[in-house]
Amino acid sequence: MSAATASGGGRSPGTTRRSLPERSWFRTGVFVALAVLLVTGALYAIGAGSVHLSIGQMLDALTGRDASLRRIVWDIRLPRMLLAALVGMNLAVSGLILQAVMSNPLADPSIIGVSSGAGLLGIGVMLVAPSRLALVTPAAFAGAMGAAAAIFLLAWEGGIQPLRIILAGVAVSALCGAGISAFMVLFSDRVAGALMFMNGAMSMRGWTEVRGLWPYSLVALALALCFARRLNVLVLGDDAAGSMGMNVQANRVFFTALAAVLAASAVSAVGLLGFVGLIVPHLVRMVLGPDHRLTVPGSILAGAALLVASDTLSRTVFSPIEIPVGITMTALGVPFFLFLLRRAL
Repeated sequence: MSAATASGGGRSPGTTRRSLPERSWFRTGVFVALAVLLVTGALYAIGAGSVHLSIGQMLDALTGRDASLRRIVWDIRLPRMLLAALVGMNLAVSGLILQAVMSNPLADPSIIGVSSGAGLLGIGVMLVAPSRLALVTPAAFAGAMGAAAAIFLLAWEGGIQPLRIILAGVAVSALCGAGISAFMVLFSDRVAGALMFMNGAMSMRGWTEVRGLWPYSLVALALALCFARRLNVLVLGDDAAGSMGMNVQANRVFFTALAAVLAASAVSAVGLLGFVGLIVPHLVRMVLGPDHRLTVPGSILAGAALLVASDTLSRTVFSPIEIPVGITMTALGVPFFLFLLRRAL
């Protein structure tokens, strides 16, 4: 017996060395780190602002012991933080699902026309009926789902193929983009509010948007977690998935619709917000590997943490001026997008 074998340093010929993402302790550490980042970011988001609050002051405000701070925490900062977390979860998981279904590492919710459909009806309500702003959220959701349905119909030909979805999405997005431009030209005197919606603004959002969003998030994210194993089969390709007994077309329709609901609900709440569905899935896969049983919950935590941090940065870095979180996400997303392109070439 060699010294290396006796000391435990050698390996039998059939033993393979597991990579870090395959080690349970590493996976546990990643999820703990993501949870800590999310909780830390959430506490900082509630405490940061023109009035800085300690954790003790936050607790006093939430329990009602300090009525003067209750409105700041309960009515303004807490719902905004929760909304950012929900939107981040939805967009991140939506992007993860689309990248798996379409076998396209650069796919995100905008590729199926969800963002453009939501923008068309949402901005249309803002500009045509500015006194009916309460209708913006349901109109944006209807527009997003309508655009997704149109893409399904255009892409269907004995089934749905990823390339046809992408081409149909480009066509519908271009049509909706032309409609948005037409609205902005015809109602140029009312464009200010629409610009905020187009850049994913979190300002003036509260419990109404949270209550409207969380049921969709809860149901759709639960379905994504439950059926994550099917995504692992789907990414193997149509032939391999079919040989394993999977109904490829039915699962592709199901997951695309699930991604559309996640993205539509998020966009209808805060407006057009890009790059979350592109950045987060790649970062999570780089750390946890390709198994969707890990990347779906990882994307939920990472998406929430990223958008909470980005929104806090957007409203504090240039205080008292607040910039839309969509601009911050673009500033973060473009360099990462170029990094992905460089790796792919």
